[in-house]
Amino acid sequence: MVKASDVVEIINEIIEDPTLPKNIKAKLEEITSELKEAQDKDLKLRADKCIHQLDDISSDVNLQPFVRTQIWSIVSMLEALE
Repeated sequence: MVKASDVVEIINEIIEDPTLPKNIKAKLEEITSELKEAQDKDLKLRADKCIHQLDDISSDVNLQPFVRTQIWSIVSMLEALE
Protein backbone atom coordinates (compact mmCIF):
# COMPACT_ATOMS: atom_id res chain seq x y z
CA MET A 1 0.00 0.00 0.00
CA VAL A 2 1.34 3.39 -1.04
CA LYS A 3 1.27 6.28 1.41
CA ALA A 4 1.45 10.02 0.73
CA SER A 5 4.61 10.18 2.85
CA ASP A 6 6.31 7.70 0.49
CA VAL A 7 5.49 9.92 -2.49
CA VAL A 8 6.73 13.04 -0.66
CA GLU A 9 10.01 11.26 0.12
CA ILE A 10 10.61 10.41 -3.53
CA ILE A 11 9.73 13.92 -4.67
CA ASN A 12 12.19 15.33 -2.13
CA GLU A 13 14.92 13.12 -3.60
CA ILE A 14 14.19 14.58 -7.05
CA ILE A 15 14.27 18.13 -5.65
CA GLU A 16 17.80 17.46 -4.32
CA ASP A 17 19.06 17.04 -7.91
CA PRO A 18 21.25 20.09 -8.64
CA THR A 19 20.57 19.86 -12.39
CA LEU A 20 16.82 20.28 -11.94
CA PRO A 21 15.49 23.63 -13.26
CA LYS A 22 14.30 26.04 -10.57
CA ASN A 23 10.76 26.29 -11.95
CA ILE A 24 10.40 22.49 -11.74
CA LYS A 25 11.75 22.50 -8.17
CA ALA A 26 9.20 25.12 -7.18
CA LYS A 27 6.33 23.11 -8.66
CA LEU A 28 7.51 19.92 -6.96
CA GLU A 29 7.76 21.74 -3.62
CA GLU A 30 4.14 22.90 -4.09
CA ILE A 31 3.10 19.31 -4.71
CA THR A 32 4.86 18.06 -1.57
CA SER A 33 3.19 20.69 0.59
CA GLU A 34 -0.16 19.79 -0.98
CA LEU A 35 0.34 16.12 -0.12
CA LYS A 36 1.52 16.88 3.41
CA GLU A 37 -1.65 18.89 4.08
CA ALA A 38 -3.91 16.15 2.78
CA GLN A 39 -6.24 14.56 5.28
CA ASP A 40 -7.68 11.11 4.74
CA LYS A 41 -11.04 12.27 3.40
CA ASP A 42 -9.62 14.59 0.75
CA LEU A 43 -6.38 12.75 -0.01
CA LYS A 44 -7.70 11.35 -3.29
CA LEU A 45 -8.82 14.81 -4.41
CA ARG A 46 -5.44 16.33 -3.59
CA ALA A 47 -3.67 13.40 -5.27
CA ASP A 48 -5.67 14.02 -8.45
CA LYS A 49 -4.65 17.68 -8.37
CA CYS A 50 -1.01 16.67 -7.92
CA ILE A 51 -1.26 14.20 -10.81
CA HIS A 52 -2.47 17.00 -13.05
CA GLN A 53 0.45 19.21 -11.97
CA LEU A 54 2.92 16.39 -12.53
CA ASP A 55 1.53 15.84 -16.03
CA ASP A 56 2.26 19.49 -16.76
CA ILE A 57 5.78 19.16 -15.37
CA SER A 58 6.51 16.01 -17.38
CA SER A 59 5.84 17.87 -20.63
CA ASP A 60 8.49 20.53 -19.87
CA VAL A 61 11.16 20.47 -22.59
CA ASN A 62 13.92 21.34 -20.09
CA LEU A 63 13.29 18.18 -18.07
CA GLN A 64 15.88 15.44 -18.32
CA PRO A 65 14.54 12.07 -19.49
CA PHE A 66 15.44 10.20 -16.28
CA VAL A 67 13.59 12.82 -14.18
CA ARG A 68 10.58 12.51 -16.48
CA THR A 69 10.59 8.76 -15.86
CA GLN A 70 10.71 9.36 -12.09
CA ILE A 71 7.76 11.74 -12.38
CA TRP A 72 5.73 9.13 -14.28
CA SER A 73 6.53 6.68 -11.50
CA ILE A 74 5.25 9.19 -8.91
CA VAL A 75 2.04 9.60 -10.93
CA SER A 76 1.53 5.83 -10.78
CA MET A 77 2.07 5.89 -7.03
CA LEU A 78 -0.44 8.74 -6.59
CA GLU A 79 -3.00 6.80 -8.62
CA ALA A 80 -2.53 3.87 -6.22
CA LEU A 81 -3.10 5.93 -3.06
CA GLU A 82 -5.94 4.76 -0.88
